[in-house]
Amino acid sequence: MPDRRPDRTPDRMSDRMSDRMSDRMPERMPVARLGHVGRRRWLGALGTVLLGAGAALPAIAAPPDAQALLAASDAIRNPGQPFRVTVTVTEYAGGVQVNAMTLASFSRTLEAGGQFASIVRFVQPARDAGKLMLKNGNDLWFYDPGTKSTVRISPQQRLMGQASNGDVVTVNFARDYRATLAAEESIQDGERKTRRAAKLQLEAGGADAAYAAIELWIDADSHAPLKARFFADSGRLLKTAYYRRFEPVLGASRPTETVIIDGLDPKSVTIMRFGQYAYRNAPASWFQRDYLPRFDAE
Repeated sequence: MPDRRPDRTPDRMSDRMSDRMSDRMPERMPVARLGHVGRRRWLGALGTVLLGAGAALPAIAAPPDAQALLAASDAIRNPGQPFRVTVTVTEYAGGVQVNAMTLASFSRTLEAGGQFASIVRFVQPARDAGKLMLKNGNDLWFYDPGTKSTVRISPQQRLMGQASNGDVVTVNFARDYRATLAAEESIQDGERKTRRAAKLQLEAGGADAAYAAIELWIDADSHAPLKARFFADSGRLLKTAYYRRFEPVLGASRPTETVIIDGLDPKSVTIMRFGQYAYRNAPASWFQRDYLPRFDAE
């Protein structure tokens, strides 16, 4: 009796698989026979498909540059042109005002992209009227017109309450500190609102910086400063500051109030208020130690 089993020899199976695959696979495009114009059109279409596929791939965002974020925050705190501002410093203890002073500050940069130079004139109280404080580079000087003497002072020295000399002069943190991005988190700002923030860790770039280290939180979208914690060389927390009451000032929304809370006693609070902003021509000659006896901003 003849064998009716299908022929399963390797040659026959290979032929049948080839026939089936040929039935399912489209015929290759005969590129060689397209001619010069046809090849150009075919290659152009292929390139369009590949570019479209590449465009569909998700972009990989570069990590934010911490130093650039810090510089952006500086630009919100400080106008980019020479300016004047009135600073009122008020000290509170247990919610009761115990002291106050008013200062007039004149600031400008002395080189492109450089640190600010500031001259601060004491206005109130009357016993201090006319006294001056000058910051130029890493030098901070105090001038008393009564004695006509000029002495070097420290930016860490307390001026009133929790406000130090270094707090009332205009400073670009990006020039004095090296920043690293520590975290992205939600915090409560000075208005008690929840804000998405980038936390920057600032390390002093030199011995003349006002603080050894600062933790600074800035708004994740606008880069506005929200909160800062200031530390001594020992690592001890000196104070916490909240930047608030943002208002349109000289072309940007800027904080017009800083609340400073003592690192040990939260009932010891100092509030710095900034007002009467104006662009003001401030000659470079003002910011020289020898010019202090002749300074007259009127």
